[in-house]
Amino acid sequence: MAARARNRHNRRMNEHDLRELALSVVDQVGLEASEVDFRSALWDAGLARVQYPKGKGGLDLSPKMQGVIEAAIRDAGRNYNALSLNVIGIGMGLPTVLTYGSDEHHEQYLKRIFTGEDVWCQMFSEPSHGSDVAGLGSKAVRDGDEWIVNGQKVWTSGAHVSRYGMLLVRTDPDVPKHKGLSYFILDMHSPGVEIRPLYQITGNAEFNEVFFTDVRVPHSNLLGAVGDGWRVATTTLMNERVALGGSTAPRGSGNIAMLMKLWQKRAPELDETTRSIMSDRVMRLWTEAEVGRLTTIRGRANSVMGNPGPEGSVGKLASAELNIRIWNCCMDLLGNDGMIHEPGYPLTRDMSRGDWSYSKLFLRSQANTIEGGTSDIMRNILGERVLGLPGEPRVDKAVPWTDIPT
Repeated sequence: MAARARNRHNRRMNEHDLRELALSVVDQVGLEASEVDFRSALWDAGLARVQYPKGKGGLDLSPKMQGVIEAAIRDAGRNYNALSLNVIGIGMGLPTVLTYGSDEHHEQYLKRIFTGEDVWCQMFSEPSHGSDVAGLGSKAVRDGDEWIVNGQKVWTSGAHVSRYGMLLVRTDPDVPKHKGLSYFILDMHSPGVEIRPLYQITGNAEFNEVFFTDVRVPHSNLLGAVGDGWRVATTTLMNERVALGGSTAPRGSGNIAMLMKLWQKRAPELDETTRSIMSDRVMRLWTEAEVGRLTTIRGRANSVMGNPGPEGSVGKLASAELNIRIWNCCMDLLGNDGMIHEPGYPLTRDMSRGDWSYSKLFLRSQANTIEGGTSDIMRNILGERVLGLPGEPRVDKAVPWTDIPT
């Protein structure tokens, strides 16, 4: 019934109508409006995520229609990328809060996530548990209307600039590991939260260690039920892989655009044989990037209420490995120049400074096959949930967490 109703609504509001609505929003706020004001207008018009309910950033339409809106905005002359302002919050927090949050949560958090007024981070990984997230050991103990949290998270991207965090902790150590987890919204300014930067090979500190010492979290900040954290976290993870899987921006944009710019500059300097070899390599990468972009669009179009299935792992796996090949190609085109950094090579925690040279982007890309789920994990997910292959043996699946050797 819901699908038929959505189809009827889609027929009533066609691509032309959506495009006109998007252009009217641009006219209303102006091309020079701040990002917050522009996104706020999109949200109020239901153009933030068209598959979301009316009044909550959407119009109850098929997610396939979102591309029409974003194309209209760019055609009007405004540079717009829905995720760029708050990729973790918009790509992962928004659909998770929408799906499992109360009406009060929706009112308090959703719009401010999309506008970028509240940056969010995700706190799953721990020093001893990365790929095996369900085995994590940070604990929360109930104390009346609050939970007291102690433990540590690591590799938390953007924690140092985040207002809120998605926190997965153990609330029952006496049941199997997947069943004893709960999921909370954490105010990152709470007493007892300590954030320490982790500097990378690039010289930047995008991510952090986060320590919790008797941090009090209101029970009202729980998403889902107590002990239902793994199911909620899976929603976050599936959306994370779609968000990291690539861009739905125009053809030839993003990383591949930087390679093409460098190719145009360096190609005339190459000898004929080298230029012929590199030309084939560059065109192959451009084709792979376009295939990846279209696959990402298809993956996002399959979301329902913001929740994609395991197909998001396809884009994440492909884009992570493609990015490395793109930046390797850039380094080969640069030759010895690839070892040179610009003067004043900074140690900064602020990616917005725009100090990302080709060499730094090459270094940064090496993390793509690890962050957001390793490529090995992506292959396991695709093998088991898409291809139907037997799962790997899990000897601790039914064992209480306290009985698992650590």
